[in-house]
Amino acid sequence: MSIYAISDLHLLGNNDKPMDIFGAHWHGHFENICNAWSKTVTNDDTVLLCGDFCWAMRLEDALGDLKTLDELPGTKVLIRGNHDYWWSTISKMRQVVGDSVIFIQNDSYDAGEAVICGSRGWPSPGSSEYSAHDEKIYKRELIRLELSIESIKSHKPKILMLHYPPFLLGPNGSFIETEFTRLIERHEIKTVLFGHIHKPAQHPLYVEHNSVSYHLTSCDMMGFRIKKIDV
Repeated sequence: MSIYAISDLHLLGNNDKPMDIFGAHWHGHFENICNAWSKTVTNDDTVLLCGDFCWAMRLEDALGDLKTLDELPGTKVLIRGNHDYWWSTISKMRQVVGDSVIFIQNDSYDAGEAVICGSRGWPSPGSSEYSAHDEKIYKRELIRLELSIESIKSHKPKILMLHYPPFLLGPNGSFIETEFTRLIERHEIKTVLFGHIHKPAQHPLYVEHNSVSYHLTSCDMMGFRIKKIDV
């Protein structure tokens, strides 16, 4: 049993928005991901998807992509990204997907060797994406993340999923703590996954700070391959 991660698939979601408008490297990206996925993942494995699954605006428009995801090997665990406008109530989503697709929202999932928790997150104060209007959402996402973590009753290792990066980068790539990273350390979580970033010069794929491992899992940043996560 292994745990893998990937994020920001940006599937069509019944929209006419092919990703190769963002660069030729996106051409046929999901086919490339599926080929690598099928060669690597077994049905005993778990794949963690850190948001921005597809461009759909409504749940019904995301169903085709969710069905395709369900047919891939392994158990798939999803959190919401900033572009997942199709994300509905947890009860509605769970009614329309196969058993291999798991949504996390204020709760957690036992993946066998580890327990998975997480939330969307939000840009932190000091980020170029953050403004005074974001404060309410930022605080709400901190509460949602803590609810997810506190739902865990097991003593197994925890893997935390976020869509937005939980820390900031300072001069020369220095690590700047946020309320998210302080929450992560307070709960003694050692493995954190996130997506959202698509600029290679902007962010490293791996950062370690205060014994916490932070993994960037945006699919284009990883060459459209899933990443094995060691617990």
